[in-house]
Amino acid sequence: MSQETYQAMITSTDSSPNKDSLPRASATAKTPIQILHEYGVKHGKIPAYVLEKAEGEAHQPSFVFSVTAGDVCGTGEGSSKKAAKHVAAEVALRMLQVDTTAMSFPVKPESNDAAPESNGTPNSVGTLQELSLQRGWRLPEYTMLLETGPPHRREFTVTCAMESLSETASGNSKKAAKKAAADKMVAKLQSLSGSSEITWTPKPRVRFENLQNSSAEKISLLRRNPLSIPNTDYIQLMTELAKEQNFDIAYLDIDELTANGQYQCLVELSTCPVTVCHGTGISRTNAHNAAAHSALQYIKIVASTK
Repeated sequence: MSQETYQAMITSTDSSPNKDSLPRASATAKTPIQILHEYGVKHGKIPAYVLEKAEGEAHQPSFVFSVTAGDVCGTGEGSSKKAAKHVAAEVALRMLQVDTTAMSFPVKPESNDAAPESNGTPNSVGTLQELSLQRGWRLPEYTMLLETGPPHRREFTVTCAMESLSETASGNSKKAAKKAAADKMVAKLQSLSGSSEITWTPKPRVRFENLQNSSAEKISLLRRNPLSIPNTDYIQLMTELAKEQNFDIAYLDIDELTANGQYQCLVELSTCPVTVCHGTGISRTNAHNAAAHSALQYIKIVASTK
């Protein structure tokens, strides 16, 4: 396909009314999606977009898209699918160090989250979002875990996940819980950095292709051996595999018990895409072990697929 034909298709598509439409570009300016596509065509790395998450109320939806271009994986969040794709494309372009001065508009954090608070201190939600865009990290992901209490006194519990890290906090509104989780994440990043200036750097994300092509000892044993032996310490197996394949593991306990009274937790692996698995048990340790078992089963399937 020629560049002229591609540009004509873009122009034709964008001219139609669409609820996801973004500000029109000038005749010479280009969107992040266009620039990334042109880069992909030139270098044989055609970008592929995947809808990772769609949540929120009908009047205030939130979408998360990931884009893969060669070995680079970028993630973006927005109030429409197109907006999320644009953010993902911009993140990927920054990771590829592609000149984006010709973009038609900057992709900025949403004003509600990035604005300073009334007391003049920066909003942690905006701080994390800006930090992610500046350094090419995945955008923070906020997940509603629990909603408890009577209607006049509700309490919300939200987790903030950023790269391999996660923090959980509660508040009397979804916004307050989200901010509290972001506050804890900023504090953790500062603690890991050893100062108020955040210098912490996440490990490079391990792509599924790396797992499929790896012939290392632990991943080879995982492919060959069954995961059904009683009393196996799957937490240890997962720890050894993560160390060998160089990805991080984070366990997140869920305060709410299951319907039959068991503990439950999530385990997140810093792969690309991110792997999240659920586990339950009669104790928190058993729940962690069950979650690690589920994650190992998933990695085994992925690593055995060519």
